[in-house]
Amino acid sequence: MKHNIGWKDRSARAVGGAGLAAIAIAALSGALDVGTTLSAVALLIGGILLGTALTQTCLLYRILGFDTAA
Repeated sequence: MKHNIGWKDRSARAVGGAGLAAIAIAALSGALDVGTTLSAVALLIGGILLGTALTQTCLLYRILGFDTAA
């Protein structure tokens, strides 16, 4: 698959995804009082951001025709 995520986009996704996942894990473990549903959604979004940063490919970008890797 052709990469469509550039290094700036990749860095932002990695940092944001890791931060979101860390907050969600802290909330799910009881360290933060955010709520289970919100924490699960944050963990899912954080995981997606981390996954797209690692693979350098975003399905939504492909559908919309964006390419930040160019």
